[in-house]
Amino acid sequence: MKTMRRRGIGALFLAGLVLAGTLGAAPGFAADDTGGAAGDEAPAAAHVPTGESAAAPEAAPAEDGDQGEQFDKELLTIEEQVHSLKEQVFRSKATLQLLKEIVVQASSAGSRATIWHVNKLGRGYTIESVAYYLDGQGKFSKADPKGGLDEMDEFKVFEGALPPGQHNLTVNMQLRGNGFGIFSYVKDYTFNVQASTAFNAEEGKSCTVRVVADERKGIGRSFVERPNVRFETQCIRLTDSESAE
Repeated sequence: MKTMRRRGIGALFLAGLVLAGTLGAAPGFAADDTGGAAGDEAPAAAHVPTGESAAAPEAAPAEDGDQGEQFDKELLTIEEQVHSLKEQVFRSKATLQLLKEIVVQASSAGSRATIWHVNKLGRGYTIESVAYYLDGQGKFSKADPKGGLDEMDEFKVFEGALPPGQHNLTVNMQLRGNGFGIFSYVKDYTFNVQASTAFNAEEGKSCTVRVVADERKGIGRSFVERPNVRFETQCIRLTDSESAE
């Protein structure tokens, strides 16, 4: 009985050895230090640094596209400026053409006027100021209380084209007494002398108006009444005046 039990135990031991050898030789099974099989291990996960994320690839800067767009904008601006300059040149040419036509027409038509100031007052008067108005518009004005106007015996006040028709000329002078000797008291006298005239500027004619400041004759006239202004007007054809020049 004991012999049979020993034989059974030995058979079981032998069967265990055979089974262990068979398992050890089976493919896919390798023993490791921990007693586990290599085929049972999961593949190692990829290592990702903690707190860091993988940076996405940056897009290449579109520098060429931006430069091309900027160039197109600058080119469009230059074209607009060129068109604006062309319009200004066109308007300037039109204005010059109109002025040319006006000058040509004025040389062959219309009328002109020339106004002269002539001083023939005596030494008893000083012209402190003088002003000329043509059709209500100021054409000349000068003031010199020190007597500078007395030294100008004759000077041109106005010269230019006028529309044909009736025109009004007005002169206003401020005089001061320039007495001496027993008449020295007139130095305190300051008064105005004003005079007007009308002249007809005909088509194709040039009118010259001489404004002469002088003194009236007569013993019975006072110091203030003697200053006088008279007008000498002469009109000639424009063609005659051009040939005279």
